[in-house]
Amino acid sequence: MFYTASKGQARNLWFLLIVALSLLLFRLSLSILTNLSFNDERYSHVVLIPLISVCLVYSERKRIFHASQYSPGIGMLLILPGVVLYYIAELWPFALGQNGRLSLDVLALVTVWIGGFVLCYGTRSFRAAIFPLSFLLLTIPMPPAVLDEAVLGLQKGSAGITYGLFKILGVPVFWQGFNFSLPGVEIEIAKECSGIRSTLALFITGMLASHIFLRSGWRKVVLCLATIPIAIFKNAVRIVTISSLGIYVDRDFLYGRLHHQGGLLFALIALGIFVPLLLALQNSEVRSRRRQPGSDTGSNGGVVRPNLGVLAR
Repeated sequence: MFYTASKGQARNLWFLLIVALSLLLFRLSLSILTNLSFNDERYSHVVLIPLISVCLVYSERKRIFHASQYSPGIGMLLILPGVVLYYIAELWPFALGQNGRLSLDVLALVTVWIGGFVLCYGTRSFRAAIFPLSFLLLTIPMPPAVLDEAVLGLQKGSAGITYGLFKILGVPVFWQGFNFSLPGVEIEIAKECSGIRSTLALFITGMLASHIFLRSGWRKVVLCLATIPIAIFKNAVRIVTISSLGIYVDRDFLYGRLHHQGGLLFALIALGIFVPLLLALQNSEVRSRRRQPGSDTGSNGGVVRPNLGVLAR
């Protein structure tokens, strides 16, 4: 999050100092978060979020930092809650539990970063960088109970669409809960088969794509929310494809590489739905702007959004 002009070097140094001190203060929680990210696929995205935020700020640095100025009063008011949250986590670790303490620590860290940004660059830069700064909140690990509910919802959605696809294909099937009885084989949509990791990845992709390619608020919401049924449909196609190959071609498909390493291949199905939807939303946005002469700039501070259709060509 650097402003390259010479007059911003002092602000950059102060901000780097705040970040460095916060990393030192929260080093234990960051170590736990990193281990969690590498060992639990439900949290595999969290270590990438700060890097993506930095890249977004850097790519839009001219727009974000063109009117930077110190705002120590507001910045300290934002940093203070982060410090308070940190001490709450330190004073009552057993009441919060390990997961609750980690979430609170990361929330405190993100709050300090945002407060430090406002302190060094001001409220105008904060408003211009509201998306990448808010994006940092995805670093906070969701409580396992919340994720378990999300996994259950994905299991139910995948089961329903899987049954429908089997019926469309004419595959004899008996469906009960998450279990399917097929010719010569029984399958279960377990938690590991819910597609939570790919769903989170697609949802984050939807957030980034909506920020880069769209202006309209409702279109951004539509694109982000659409990633969930798209991910569920993709997961159902994966289950049906592997099961059908296991029934009619070779039983080894049920346990082979396609089952365990075929995520990228089936991700193309999700992208095959996601990209046309994004194009349709962007084209409808362009047509809407053309019907409103003189409205070349939108609510994003006059940012020119790249046309995905042009990029695709």
